[in-house]
Amino acid sequence: MAEMNQEVLDLVKQELTAFTQKQISTVLQLLQEGNTVPFIARYRKEMTNGLDEVQIREIEERYQYLENLEKRKQEVLRLIEEQEKLTPELSQAILAATKMQAVEDLYRPYKQKRRTKATIAKENGLEPFAQWLLSFPKAGDVQEKAAEFISDAVPTVEDALAGAHEIIAEGVGDTAEFRSWIRSYYTNKGLYRSTVKNAEKDEKGVYEMYYDFQHPINKMVSHRILATNRGEQEDILKVALVADEEKIMDYL
Repeated sequence: MAEMNQEVLDLVKQELTAFTQKQISTVLQLLQEGNTVPFIARYRKEMTNGLDEVQIREIEERYQYLENLEKRKQEVLRLIEEQEKLTPELSQAILAATKMQAVEDLYRPYKQKRRTKATIAKENGLEPFAQWLLSFPKAGDVQEKAAEFISDAVPTVEDALAGAHEIIAEGVGDTAEFRSWIRSYYTNKGLYRSTVKNAEKDEKGVYEMYYDFQHPINKMVSHRILATNRGEQEDILKVALVADEEKIMDYL
């Protein structure tokens, strides 16, 4: 373990209230000195007040996670700053993030992307049309408005609508707040569903119980996830996460 980050150490002490601050400091110091977790658990009980391997690893892993989180925050701030797009509000949101996924969601709109359908649609001049659609206009025919954007690159109304759809979809996907809410909604309200795709390949019926299976995502146990994943890899099952899409659309 490299030299300890005092700010990260303080965060670990605040979070892991099941341990004393001395236990946390001692464990991390011993790890920094090159001692292994089994060695500390077996031969340094008097220093850690009897912590076992599981407890020591909990301290180690939490410190490593928070340390990596802090490093990623600084890297993301630098990358956005290089694009001259870092605002005080965005900087504050990144620094306040407590999970790696939250940092990645905030960085997503600024991440260098491959050339997407939305990118092409913007190049073809459809971004104003997408913005018009997002304003939910009370007046004006969508078809007539779309016709205003027909060009050599966008030959039909249908092409204009499709391009605007791509721009809107990418915009929603790049919005950290939306991604966080949708992720939480799927976790708490969604279903983990598996159906049979090719029963003939399951000669011994290993995956039969998953041919028509669904269970709340937040109550799925790891061995069932692993089993259905194997079944999908073997082209026997089809796995999907499902939720009430109307609820999601209402939120958006």
